[in-house]
Amino acid sequence: MNENHGTTRSRRAFLQSAAAILAAAHLPGTLRAASSKLRIGIIGSGRVGGTLGALWVKAGHQVMFSSLDIEHDRKLAADIGSGARAGTPKEAAAFGDVLFFAVPYSALPGLRRDLAAEIKGKIVLDASNPIPGRDGDMAKAALAKGTGVSSPEFLPGTRLVRAYNEVGYARMREDAHKAGERLGIPLAGDDAQAVKTAAGLVRDAGHDPVIVGGLARARDFDYGSSVFGRPMTAAELRKALGLTP
Repeated sequence: MNENHGTTRSRRAFLQSAAAILAAAHLPGTLRAASSKLRIGIIGSGRVGGTLGALWVKAGHQVMFSSLDIEHDRKLAADIGSGARAGTPKEAAAFGDVLFFAVPYSALPGLRRDLAAEIKGKIVLDASNPIPGRDGDMAKAALAKGTGVSSPEFLPGTRLVRAYNEVGYARMREDAHKAGERLGIPLAGDDAQAVKTAAGLVRDAGHDPVIVGGLARARDFDYGSSVFGRPMTAAELRKALGLTP
């Protein structure tokens, strides 16, 4: 009798656990527990998005490239080979466990409107820079507030991390998996799991993540900051930003 009762309780606990796992698997932004490899949707497959997407495919992730030029994206995916594919921004946003935005800042309001359902709840790495000479007054307003405050307004409902906005694509490519001290990539985010995932992707690309703090600290490496456009090792970057080792 006691043995049967214990068996019943064990079966009930197992079923409850299985149900919880299945429910979690259907939550937006939930990463696949069975593998460390992710599906990454690239929104803006120009020089930065194309470079990082190729590095992530090499690391074993699945990547969908998207931009305003689908033929460019198809050629890029074909050149990279297995693990790479092309789609529309909406398809890439739906495809990705993690999304990477590298677009002109002035494109974000339109993407907020077009991709609202697809991006909700997902981890987003945002590399888009507000450049007044290109993006106009909205860029000036974003820099005044700091992109860590501004970008979540354009990408609401996402688990946003500022990443890969501070260094040019050529150094990202040339310094990937470099021997010795690697290129430092500053990260800022309020969601601990999102920052952890972003840091893992930085390492997979062959760089060294430098966690600066919450989103409010993203202004420390915004366009026009003292470290912007200055490739540094992680140690050099931490020193320049006044971070403890």
